[in-house]
Amino acid sequence: MLRASIAVLLLLAGPATAQDRLKVVTTFTVIADMARNVAGDAADVVSVTRPGAEIHGYSPTPGDLRGAIDADLILRNGLNLELWFEQFLGNLGDIPSATLSDGIAPIPITEGAHEGRANPHAWMGAESALIYVDNIRDALSEADPANAETYAANAEAYKTEITATLDPIRAELATVPEDRRWLVTCEGAFSYLARDLGLHEMYLWPINTDAVGTPQQVRRVIDGVREHGIPVVFCESTVNTDPARQVARETGAAYGGELYVDSLSEADGPVPTYLDLLRVTSETVARGLSGAR
Repeated sequence: MLRASIAVLLLLAGPATAQDRLKVVTTFTVIADMARNVAGDAADVVSVTRPGAEIHGYSPTPGDLRGAIDADLILRNGLNLELWFEQFLGNLGDIPSATLSDGIAPIPITEGAHEGRANPHAWMGAESALIYVDNIRDALSEADPANAETYAANAEAYKTEITATLDPIRAELATVPEDRRWLVTCEGAFSYLARDLGLHEMYLWPINTDAVGTPQQVRRVIDGVREHGIPVVFCESTVNTDPARQVARETGAAYGGELYVDSLSEADGPVPTYLDLLRVTSETVARGLSGAR
């Protein structure tokens, strides 16, 4: 059905003019914001998914196709995150695309239906995010060589900001005893962040496309929280928090609040930018583990 509408969408999009800036379409809001920071005023960046959307099982709409049909470049995460992307790109025709996780050493998923595959949430680690920025810079520069110097300068400045965002969090977590440094969440979406912050990781389910919140998952985490004396558990903003709250009730651990990972908020929300997402999530974790709730 989408393929049949391509010709109509092209007519609706209208012809591009030589004065148009580069139009970049990204698969979700987090990498859209990263791309805007690298692009600056030299390109226009839009996201297929909207703020607050759950991206794993997303189903593109005809409206999404209309919004991307005149793109000059499409940026995706890769690592099997956007399972819908290949068909979406095929419906758009011959538009250049780049995979922003290229060059990242993936952390494997260790259980569930996706066992052995890469954990796709690499943007949650600052070290990996720097590779995202370099890949964005390179993709923009290849598509728009005239502004390559602008993209390079913006990328370097943005990488400095990303690194600086986690430095104070690392310092705060260094004061937390080693045996308390556990990050317990609903989805196992924080492996890269846990690695960068020196945290042990435990989660209810490995990825949101698997079965979620089963009694077996909840029981396993309850046992783990009790065994290790973990003081606090968290969940993500885009999923049902009830399983994590049950773990907290049955173990006496605190429920530390919602973490942000798959999507930014609206402009007036708590995480309108990627730097906000990284900062707010990391600060929530550090505050919970340090007992300053």
